[in-house]
Amino acid sequence: MKILLPVDGSKSSLNAAKYVGKLAKDLRSKCAVTLISVHDDAGLGHVKQFVANSVIDDYLRELSEKELKGAQKALDAAGVKHSMVIKRGNIANEIIALANKEKFNLIVMGSKGRSGIFDTMMGSVAQRVSNTAKQAVLLIK
Repeated sequence: MKILLPVDGSKSSLNAAKYVGKLAKDLRSKCAVTLISVHDDAGLGHVKQFVANSVIDDYLRELSEKELKGAQKALDAAGVKHSMVIKRGNIANEIIALANKEKFNLIVMGSKGRSGIFDTMMGSVAQRVSNTAKQAVLLIK
């Protein structure tokens, strides 16, 4: 089974990682888990005119690596091997694109992420992924 685990550093994201660790052990079959961290750089438009793209790339990569650490630790503690992907762009679109491209069977993600008012107006990433993904989506609180 191939499981995609979007991570944003939130508590529910960490809970999803712990759940995937338990699920992989309970299935007792070979599971391939991929962690994905996506940052939408649309809000950085005004900064791009003053800062080099490489600086923005480095900043977003460092932020993603920091957010991935908790999920990595949870999967390592459960003895689940995993890989990581760091993307930049529309968060829901990048998650769905990777899920389709790599033919994942299941997407497991936290139901409440790091954003707030923006998601209230635009709809949450979890909602957009669950509404448009071809794969089964499991939301964890």
